[in-house]
Amino acid sequence: MKITHLKDTLNAELGAPSPVGVPVGEPIPHTRVAEVERPDQVDTGVWECSPGRFRRQIVQQEFCHFIAGRGTFTPDGGEPIAFQAGDAFLLPENSIGVWDIQETVRKTFAIIHRG
Repeated sequence: MKITHLKDTLNAELGAPSPVGVPVGEPIPHTRVAEVERPDQVDTGVWECSPGRFRRQIVQQEFCHFIAGRGTFTPDGGEPIAFQAGDAFLLPENSIGVWDIQETVRKTFAIIHRG
């Protein structure tokens, strides 16, 4: 068994910024990521996003723990869910909606692929 240790995630070095895939208005948020591990059926790492709004495009189940920043996630047809550093989400499969990042967010994540 291999144990993945995400150490000092608040200061982890991330890749170059790139614009989100489906922005909603201005400013266009940019993300940076450090993918730590990609074993069979699970992607893990550290993700950061600058302020702005965009549509979530990931359809897989995702667990994320916010270590910095604040914002909201509004699932399609649902109410906004506010989050801040210290909060965690378990987003079920097909949780599509809009992220609204008010203060640069950094999170650790695990995306679970089925099949």
